[in-house]
Amino acid sequence: MSNFSFKLDDDKIAKLKETFKEYIKENKNEYVDTFIQKDDLTITIYKSKKVVFQGNDAFFYASVYIETKKSRQAGSDEVGTGDVFGPVIVTAAIVEEEDYPFIEENHITDSKALDDAFIRKIGPELRKRFKHSLLILDNKTYNRVHESDNLNAIKAKMHNKAFLNMIDKGYEVPKAAYVDQFCSVDDYYRYLAKEERVFHDLIFETKAESKYPAVAVGSMISRYAFLEYMDALDKKYDMHFQKGSSNLTEIENNIKEVIARYGKNELANIGKLHFKNFDNYR
Repeated sequence: MSNFSFKLDDDKIAKLKETFKEYIKENKNEYVDTFIQKDDLTITIYKSKKVVFQGNDAFFYASVYIETKKSRQAGSDEVGTGDVFGPVIVTAAIVEEEDYPFIEENHITDSKALDDAFIRKIGPELRKRFKHSLLILDNKTYNRVHESDNLNAIKAKMHNKAFLNMIDKGYEVPKAAYVDQFCSVDDYYRYLAKEERVFHDLIFETKAESKYPAVAVGSMISRYAFLEYMDALDKKYDMHFQKGSSNLTEIENNIKEVIARYGKNELANIGKLHFKNFDNYR
């Protein structure tokens, strides 16, 4: 099920209400202006002018109100959440209309679809070319925060901070601002309930990194930063840490070597301790 959330002006909201006037339903939520339900689609129009499209048909109807092709857009994506070792990194980036020839020529797409050699080659250029905000959550901090926040809560706070950082840098963040969806829209904003500032103008969609260039740029910059971080980790500990989580033998060998050379307490500085790989070494 897809989810899209963004703000609309009064004219577009009026048009939306007129288009779906037959499907307007009663809703007692004091924050909701209009609730629409049609087949496999719900549209919630809040009094704040935020509009949420949900359901399998959400993209079809939401796309009428947002620019998705070769338009100025922002997007964010994270890496490192599935890696036993290393940080979680989130990058939000802005793509301008004039960036599209570069994006097409260089096959900018989801970093998971590209090999690390290419990421290492193009990463520095992406950092220079695109306005962005990059956040790195090191393992020591991650393990402390994870005691009270689950992974989705951590990601929500990092994505939110990345967009706010771009505003604080003086960047004009486009209305078309996408995030690769990792939880429901309601949960995302629930995780941010205690934050002092929240960036609300987000469009949520699964596999956004393969659909929207700004998310792909965020994904690639994040991956490049992750590779740099892991290089530094290898150098600091004079060993090679296994990336990902599938090679169980190499990961266990890494854990044993860290304990033998640096002690158990050092594991918190290089790995995400909630992974089961650490169960026998606590």
